[in-house]
This record gives sequence, C-alpha cells and structure tokens, in this order.
Amino acid sequence: MDINLHNQRVIVGLSGGVDSAVAALLLKDAGADVHALHMTNWEDEDGYCTAADDLQDARRICDQLDIPLHHANFARQYRERVFTNFLDEYRRGRTPNPDVLCNREIKFGVFREYAQRLGGNWVATGHYARTAVIDGTPGLLKGADADKDQSYFLHAVSAEALAQTVFPLGGMQKAEVRQVARDRGLPVHDKKDSTGICFIGERPFREFLGTTCPLVPDQY
Repeated sequence: MDINLHNQRVIVGLSGGVDSAVAALLLKDAGADVHALHMTNWEDEDGYCTAADDLQDARRICDQLDIPLHHANFARQYRERVFTNFLDEYRRGRTPNPDVLCNREIKFGVFREYAQRLGGNWVATGHYARTAVIDGTPGLLKGADADKDQSYFLHAVSAEALAQTVFPLGGMQKAEVRQVARDRGLPVHDKKDSTGICFIGERPFREFLGTTCPLVPDQY
C-alpha cells in the first residue's frame, strides 16, 4: 500500500473469509483506525447461504485483531439493484454476471455510503486489484496475482469511489495471503474461498432459477 493511512479511519468490508481478514490485518499494521463492516445481502433458510457462519467468523477475526465490527443488512437494496436485473437478463435469454453490478451498487454503493456515516475516510476490501491515478483520474489496475485478478468484476465502479478505496491485497499473491493468515494465527487461514453467485452462494443453479425465475426458457 502506497497510501499513508496512519490514524485515518478505514472501513474494511469483512466477509468472514481469509482475503478480507488479511486486508484488515494489513491495514491495522499500517497504523489505520480500522473498523470492519459485515454485510448481510441475502436472506433465506435453504442451507446454501452461509451468512450466519460468515458473521461468526467475522466476529472471531475482529476479536483477534481488536477492531470494532459493524453489521448492516442490505438485502432489500441487493434485491432491487442487483438480483432483479439478474433475473430480467435471464428471462431475455442472456447470461448476466451479477458480481459486476453487485460491486457497483452494493460494495461500492450503499456500503460506501454506510462507511461514510461511520466516519470512514477510506473503504477497503479484499479484492485482488489495484488503483492508480491515470491522466488525473482515479483508475483501476489488475491485481499482481494473474490467477486471482478481480479487476474485471470492478470495472463498473466509479472513479469517485475508487479515489476513496484501498485494495491491500492488490500487490500480493494468493499464496502469500494464506501464509500471512497462517503466520499470524487468523482463525480463517484455511477457510475455503467463496464461490457461486455474489452473496447468494453456491447452489444447484437450474433448481435455483426454476424457483426464483420460473419464466426462464428450459434451455437455460
């Protein structure tokens, strides 16, 4: 991280996974006033969403790092701004990528607004990407780990949001992140990476669409 964050309040999006945990750790090491914000963006009881377990992991991480944990529920905004579009695109026979919209509307939209209300000077996440000022405008660069680079999923995030964002893992390899987590004894050092639809989790996709979007043609 090239930014001097000493004594500046940084609100880190803490999912309960290893990437965001190490991001929070590195920010604290840099002298930032770190607060964690855990989001709940999907509510169901079908067993596929790990939100409850993830919140417990976030609490364990914050206890170990001695940083405050805030919790916000953006499930309504997620359905309105991301999931509705996701279903509409499938009904039209297209294959949308909800993660792009999720980043723009939720992680760097309502999350960022909430972080500002918490007094945050910066927002941070565990994404593998970097920022730079390009021709006077904040821009997005690929992460150093080509296999984990997430810049594509962030390409719709506004320059205004990027100007207030820190990606502590942008210059690291995933193996390094795991090693840091192990060396520092983070409780999620060996936690499996999340997969599946953004905030909805990994589940039988055809069955899920058949339940939530019954008008989707059978070939999808």
